[in-house]
Amino acid sequence: MTSKTETRISARVPEHVYETLTRAAELCGATINQFLVQSALERARTVIEEENLIRLNAEAAKQFFDAIENPPAPNEKLLAAFRTHQVRL
Repeated sequence: MTSKTETRISARVPEHVYETLTRAAELCGATINQFLVQSALERARTVIEEENLIRLNAEAAKQFFDAIENPPAPNEKLLAAFRTHQVRL
């Protein structure tokens, strides 16, 4: 048997906002609660997805891909770290 845990969310909104939300819910064939939860969940997923994106302008993207395709030679610190790692293995 699985248990369902639900948490209540409530909000106070001006009458005109409530009317708009109610109308939109009706047009979708949903209750206002279903509409609010689905809309908020979609927006939350969008916000989270956008937070994980890296945006570069054309010049920055060119520099990034150039660095991947033509990496610089390792400096002394990197070489020392590599030697230390090899010794520890």
